[in-house]
Amino acid sequence: MGSYTMCLCFKRRYRWSEAQPPPDVKKAFSTYCTSSDGQMTPDQLHRFIMEFQGEEGVTVSEAARVFEQVRQRRRHHHIGKLSRMHGIGIEDFFHYLFSEDLNPPLRSEVYHDMTAPLSHYYIYTGHNSYLTGNQLSSTCSDVPIINALKRGVRVIELDMWPNSTKDDDKFPWQAKSGQRYQVVGDGRNVLSVRGMYNVYYGFNLYENLSRLMMSVALGEQMLTQTFGELLYCPTTESLEEFSSPEALMKRIIVSTKPPKEYLESKSFKDEDNPSQKEKISSEEDSWGTELANNISKLYVDRKQEENRAQENCHDDELSGPYPDDGDYKVQQNSAPEYRRLIAIMAGKRKGGLNEQLRVDPHKVTRLSLNEQAFEKAVAAHGDDLVRFTQKNLLRIFPKATRVDSSNYNPLFGWMYGAQMVAFNMQGHGRSLWLMHGLFRANGGCGYVKKPDFLLKVGEHNQVFDPKAWLPVRKTLKRTRAIEDDWAPVWDEEFTFPLTVPELALLRIEVHEYDMSDKDDFGGQSCLPVSDLRTGIRTVPLFDRKGSKFKSVKLLMRFEFV
Repeated sequence: MGSYTMCLCFKRRYRWSEAQPPPDVKKAFSTYCTSSDGQMTPDQLHRFIMEFQGEEGVTVSEAARVFEQVRQRRRHHHIGKLSRMHGIGIEDFFHYLFSEDLNPPLRSEVYHDMTAPLSHYYIYTGHNSYLTGNQLSSTCSDVPIINALKRGVRVIELDMWPNSTKDDDKFPWQAKSGQRYQVVGDGRNVLSVRGMYNVYYGFNLYENLSRLMMSVALGEQMLTQTFGELLYCPTTESLEEFSSPEALMKRIIVSTKPPKEYLESKSFKDEDNPSQKEKISSEEDSWGTELANNISKLYVDRKQEENRAQENCHDDELSGPYPDDGDYKVQQNSAPEYRRLIAIMAGKRKGGLNEQLRVDPHKVTRLSLNEQAFEKAVAAHGDDLVRFTQKNLLRIFPKATRVDSSNYNPLFGWMYGAQMVAFNMQGHGRSLWLMHGLFRANGGCGYVKKPDFLLKVGEHNQVFDPKAWLPVRKTLKRTRAIEDDWAPVWDEEFTFPLTVPELALLRIEVHEYDMSDKDDFGGQSCLPVSDLRTGIRTVPLFDRKGSKFKSVKLLMRFEFV
C-alpha cells in the first residue's frame, strides 16, 4: 500500500465593501444640504467649508472650483445620470472629504513670517546626509542628499575629503563611511535637484568642507564652479545678526569652521567612540519602544553636572587627524580665498560652557553639541541655552554610538530653542516621525518659526524655563480593534490636554491586531497641532521610513475647545 500526503487549506474571508460615509459625514451633509433632491449646491458647499471646516477666508469662486473638481472625479460613478445632476450627492461629498489634495489636514502655503533672523526658526537639518544606511558600512551617495532635499531638508552635511588621484582638474565629492572613502558624485547633480524642489526658501548648509582638504584653494574653486552665483558670500565676517530666510531665498550658504581655527584645534578627542559598547533601543517591533519622557533626568544631580558640563562642549568638526605640515602651509596661505565663502562661522571659544554660551552683542556664531553634551548643558546651563539660541545658532547631532543611524527625541532640543536638531534621515522610527511631523508645518518649506516665548527676555533678563513651564507630556490613547474589515470605522473620540500647542505633535499609528503574535505595523502619520485645520480632514499614512502610501489614509475630525 503506497503512502500519500494530504493537504488541508483554510480560507479566511474579509468583508469587502466600499467605505460608507460615517455618521459625522452624514450629519454634516444633511445639515448643509437643504435641497429636496439631496444634491448639495456650490453655495451650500461654500457655507460648509466656511462654518464647519473653519476656513473663513475661502471665497465663493474657490468653493465653486472645488465643487467642479468633485463632480468630475465622480463622473464614472454617475454614467447616464450626470446630465440630470446639478449638485453633489452624499457619496460625492464623502469622496471629497476623503481627497487628500482637496481636503488636507494641514495648510499647504508658507504663512509664517520669513523676514526674521535665521536664529528665530527651527531649520530642517540632516546629519551625515550622504550615507545610505548605517554609519560604519553603508555606501555613500548623492541619492540620500537628493531625497532629503525633496522632503524639505534645508541643512545638508557633507564631509569633504581629497580624491585618491589628487587630480586638480576634477572635483568628485568624497565622503567617509566608517574608515572607507567613497566618491559621492558631482555636486551639480545635487544642484539641479535643489533648483527644482526649493520652491520657497533655500538655505542649504554644506558643512565640514575644511576637514582634511588637500588645498583650501581647491575647495574654493570647487564651490564657486559648482554653485556659481547661487553661492552666498557675506560682505563681513562679523555679523551682528543673521539674515532672514526671505533674504537668502534660493541661495547656497556654507557654514563651517574657518581653516586656521580648524587646523589650530588641539583637541580631537571623540568622547563618543563608536566602538564603545552601548545598547541602542530598537524600534523594529510593531509597537516598538516608546520615546522616553527623559527630560526629568536632565535635572537630577544638577550640581554634579555643573562641574562636569564645563568640560563637555563637544564639536564634531574637531575629529580627525592633523594634516601634514605641507598641507597646513598650503591651507594657511590659501585661507583668505576660502574663508570669504563661509557665511556662518562655526567653532567654539576657549573655556567651558559658560564661555561657549556667552552671547556676544556684536557677533553671531554657530555652536555644535552632540546629544550627550547637550543633555549635560541643559542640566547646568538651561537658561543660558535659551538665551544663546535667541541670537545664535545651536546644532545638536547624534552621538557616535548610534552606528545604526538611529535618532534621539528632538523635542528636548526644540524646547531650548535649538534651531538645527540634526537627524539621520536615512533611518526610521518614532524620533524621525516626530521630525517629519514638525516640518510638515508652514507649507513644508523646511522652516518653522519658533514660539514667541522662546524669543522673549523678561524685565529682569529672565528667559523661558522649559523645566518649569513646558513639561513633556506624552498621552497615549488606543482605539478598539475592528476585525475582518478592510474599511473599518472606529467612531471614537479622544481629548488631549495641550500645555503648549506651539510644540505639540499628534502622532498616529495603525496596526493590524493579532491575538497570537505581535501586531503588524500598518502605517503612521505625525502632524503639528499648531497647523491642524479644524473639521473633517483626510490624513495620509506613511511607512516606517516616512514614504507616503498611495491609497491608505484616514478620515479624522479635529476640534479645538
